[in-house]
Amino acid sequence: MAENNGTYLIRGASILGAGAEDLLISDGVIAARGAAAATHKDADGATVIEAAGLVALPGMVDVHTHLREPGREDAETVETGTRAAALGGFTAVHAMANSNPVADTAGVVEQVHSLGRAAGWVDVRPVGAVTVGLAGEQLAELGAMADSRAQVRMFSDDGICVHDPVLMRRALEYVKAFDGVVAQHAQEPRLTAGAQMNEGAVSAVLGLTGWPAVAEESIIARDVLLTQHVDSRLHVCHVSTAGSVEIIRWAKERGINVTAEVTPHHLLLTDDLVRSYNPVYKVNPPLRTDADVQALRAGLADGTIDVVGTDHAPHPSEHKECEWAQAAMGMTGLETALSVVQHTMIETGLMTWADFARVTSTAAAQIGRVADQGRPLETGEPANIILVDPAARWTVDPAKMATMGRNSPFAGLELPGKVVSTFYKGHPTVLDGKLNTPYREPAAAGAS
Repeated sequence: MAENNGTYLIRGASILGAGAEDLLISDGVIAARGAAAATHKDADGATVIEAAGLVALPGMVDVHTHLREPGREDAETVETGTRAAALGGFTAVHAMANSNPVADTAGVVEQVHSLGRAAGWVDVRPVGAVTVGLAGEQLAELGAMADSRAQVRMFSDDGICVHDPVLMRRALEYVKAFDGVVAQHAQEPRLTAGAQMNEGAVSAVLGLTGWPAVAEESIIARDVLLTQHVDSRLHVCHVSTAGSVEIIRWAKERGINVTAEVTPHHLLLTDDLVRSYNPVYKVNPPLRTDADVQALRAGLADGTIDVVGTDHAPHPSEHKECEWAQAAMGMTGLETALSVVQHTMIETGLMTWADFARVTSTAAAQIGRVADQGRPLETGEPANIILVDPAARWTVDPAKMATMGRNSPFAGLELPGKVVSTFYKGHPTVLDGKLNTPYREPAAAGAS
């Protein structure tokens, strides 16, 4: 579908899965909604998109993405990762700090931010490291990253736990000055030395060193108490155990300012898959038991877990196509997230599409303090919108994905739901399920 003057009339979309209405997009915003859309002055000459049977949702916001650039372009680049994000229905992603060099200075986060703007597929929000070089010894330049052009508000050593309680306390105190949040990778390193999978019945049978649930839960318990003590903001990355859900629920009941995320793969897959010894199922934190999966689903449904974060972690094939013990940890997730959440949460009756918008967009934007994302689909709001075909069915083929990573744990699975269109700042980055063109900032007035 060719684009015209930047004005689009979306006809008959089901808004958040409810009644069908029209949406008019013009100048990067929702110019009109409902009956007023077709008669609006800007509707003349608009490109019409027939959306009967499609669900209109706010563009998804990922609080946890690994784009790998700079330094690890053999695994992913900002360009390839954000193409994958757009196809997956995302209009904003938070790029984790474990690049090379680490995003622990204003210079590196500004580089990542600039690469995202140049790519133009989604809004790239760099996550700053908590400690220099992710080494856990001294705080990184938190204030400088917050004041940089990237305006960093989320800080994480993701992949490595900030295990020193004194350092964690200082980080929580420091980010209060600019309304930042520390996103913790909850893993007590002394309890997980050499761990290869979840500690339980399957690890005992396979003879693999186990990763106990308490290694995650003990850090979360410590950090919610630290957060309460200093009156700051804590975000818990990739919650994976039933016990973690209970601790977070306990903290929220006491008014502690903690948010949490769950990954799509932890909502669907269990440690029983490790019996195959296929390294595609090796991930940090590890796949847990079915009881944990059910607790995570319940926690997401009742609001204990705030958001879905993909933890999209692409790796070169040689890092996964090897023996289990030598394989890298991580899975891709940007292009499958919507479908997995539809399958596990909507088709099971645990959530509605309105709930989906909350956990994949609205709450995520609030956590990352991304003001123009996750907004309601109302007149005057930024036009970050996706159109989804909930009735579509597709089989996951990693070779056909935009990400450079082929390490999808969902390969060969048939999943529901497909992103038909993605509008980023009113521009269609995806049309008819295919990449269209990237968004480009309008030329400044008077520019030649």
